Amino acid sequence: MQTSHAGFEATARLQCFLPGTQWRIVGSNAVRLRGIGRMGARVHGALEGFIERHPESKRTHAWDLSQVGRYRNAISKFVDPEHRAMLERSMHLYTAIALPALASCPRGMLHGDLNDENILFDGDDISGVVDAGDTQEGALIQDLAISLAYALQAEDSTLEDAATLVAGYDEVRPMDSAEEAALFPLVLARLACSALIGIGRRDEDAGHETWFSHESTTLDALKRIITVTPAEGRTRLFAGCRTTEGPARSNDQVREDRARTIGPSLSVSYRTPLQIVEGIGQYLHEADGTPYLDMVNNVCHVGHCHPRVVDAIHRQARTLNTNTRYLNGMLSDYAKRLCDTLPESLDTCFLVNCGSEANELALRLARAATGAHDVLVVDGAYHGHTSACIDMSPYKFDGPGGSGKPEWVHVVPTPDVYRGEIRDDDAGAGYALEVGRVIGEACRAGRSICGFFVESILSCGGQIPLPDGYLEEAFTHVRKAGGLCISDEVQVGFGRVGDHFWAFEEHGVVPDIVVMGKPIGNGHPMAAVVTTREIANAFDNGMEFFSTFGGNPVSCACGMAVLDVIEDEALQKNAQDIGALFLDGLEALKKRHPLVGDVRGRGLFLGIELVRDHATLEPASDEAEELVNRMRQHGVLLSTDGPLHNVIKMKPPLVVGRADIEMTLRLLDDVLNSMARG
Repeated sequence: MQTSHAGFEATARLQCFLPGTQWRIVGSNAVRLRGIGRMGARVHGALEGFIERHPESKRTHAWDLSQVGRYRNAISKFVDPEHRAMLERSMHLYTAIALPALASCPRGMLHGDLNDENILFDGDDISGVVDAGDTQEGALIQDLAISLAYALQAEDSTLEDAATLVAGYDEVRPMDSAEEAALFPLVLARLACSALIGIGRRDEDAGHETWFSHESTTLDALKRIITVTPAEGRTRLFAGCRTTEGPARSNDQVREDRARTIGPSLSVSYRTPLQIVEGIGQYLHEADGTPYLDMVNNVCHVGHCHPRVVDAIHRQARTLNTNTRYLNGMLSDYAKRLCDTLPESLDTCFLVNCGSEANELALRLARAATGAHDVLVVDGAYHGHTSACIDMSPYKFDGPGGSGKPEWVHVVPTPDVYRGEIRDDDAGAGYALEVGRVIGEACRAGRSICGFFVESILSCGGQIPLPDGYLEEAFTHVRKAGGLCISDEVQVGFGRVGDHFWAFEEHGVVPDIVVMGKPIGNGHPMAAVVTTREIANAFDNGMEFFSTFGGNPVSCACGMAVLDVIEDEALQKNAQDIGALFLDGLEALKKRHPLVGDVRGRGLFLGIELVRDHATLEPASDEAEELVNRMRQHGVLLSTDGPLHNVIKMKPPLVVGRADIEMTLRLLDDVLNSMARG
């Protein structure tokens, strides 16, 4: 038929007519909800095999529930902090739980928009489904999540109501465990997606009312269910069709058991401790299913439980795991691979079990090679938890329970251009002179320096990059005194700084000994000391060196897999690019928030120092602790560090992405604003 609209002639064709009333108008009851679930499953059954016949079904569109992460940045357009927090949590659960699960969910042809305007009722019976404009291939669970998102928008609706719809679907097409895991966060994502697309459309046409027809009900629905944990959400949604088990023990029970059996000096993080039961990529998952973006764990370097590393450990563990007194080519192959990442002179490797053991071995090597006994360390440094390592760690011996500096340890000032005594462009040379001065004092007292232990970026000292020229000149002073230069790369190595594989390389120096640990095995207990052949020969004095587990075949396989992943997934480049994005964002926060005094670091080894006064640099230690705990409530794990406990440290797995950093920056902005308001 011919018609006109706004003065334009048009031809309209009515293809068919379906009688009935929209679900939105008739409302929900148990019979209708169960019928919607059954109908959704029958639609999927009817469309089985459709995608093979129609290749154009492999498409996407604005409402594709597997792609809603594209709207995440629109969260910042919401004025209400409560709305931003709800949307952040929804998208966080979607990214951490739903997206990984979708990859394993059954796929087929989707209707794509089984909403409350497209499902028609005649009484309690469904009379038809309209609008096939959003059909596409996808995980079948996406359609169910869409229907649930609309079911939950009815006034006073509950997850128990939604469970009736789920039971109807499961009755016709039983769902698997991946679909069960994905469903609740997918529902949150669909609700969030509606709000995020809607606020974006307001910029295009604020008068287009149909674009915002569900805006208030969407946000109301989110508010009702946003505090539900993923485990509880899963249990309640599937209560009508199966029983799911909750965590075996509550957090309080685990904490009580720990207190009875574990020494009290082993601390836990956060005011409300977490019971972590699973790690995947950049995420840690609590027993209640809540995911946390891990922005502080520099041990699981290539991501928690990286499948290639796990597979390498598994394959080797079921073949052979023994000590190094037997010949096995894996030991020399891995040692060569590791040495090849370093300057040519560093060609001899010792494999041990942890960074503390590695630093203690480095001390033995330095003493054997020089005949001297004393060491030089930087104030605030931490080099491990063995007795000797604690003795050369000011972070420990000057801290609670410490007994002060032993006679054989000499401490040089922290080369801190923000808080230290020297803050100008020549700070590197100035602090290096302090190294020479301390060596001179030791020599006049009849003490000889065997080595200078220094982190290439200070970690426990406050995430402090060394100023230009410092290492080069400090190493010169040490070598003139007959000592060795020992770079502790336990926390900053393996590409974390981005520009280089090893952080000492930024300074154009070559150490005599390099100590490495933490990221070397991605959580598997291993570490290494690499040095020159000359120093290793000096250590070969007749006393055998042996580590029962150091260099075992499983550890070598694990270490090789870590190096493979860093290279194959370009994680050093990711640290460089994402680290630059993060650093720029933190600098922007510094301009907006007086509490942020300094932003520093390299790659994905970053820190912000909080101060109450930019002139006096009064440390904001309590505020730092508060910020860390509030960020934990928002699903992001950070930690404090530094001798004044006012530095927020950020050392995430190198697999973090742009969206992770952008979320962290938005949340930091909101938390700092809320703290400023009191």
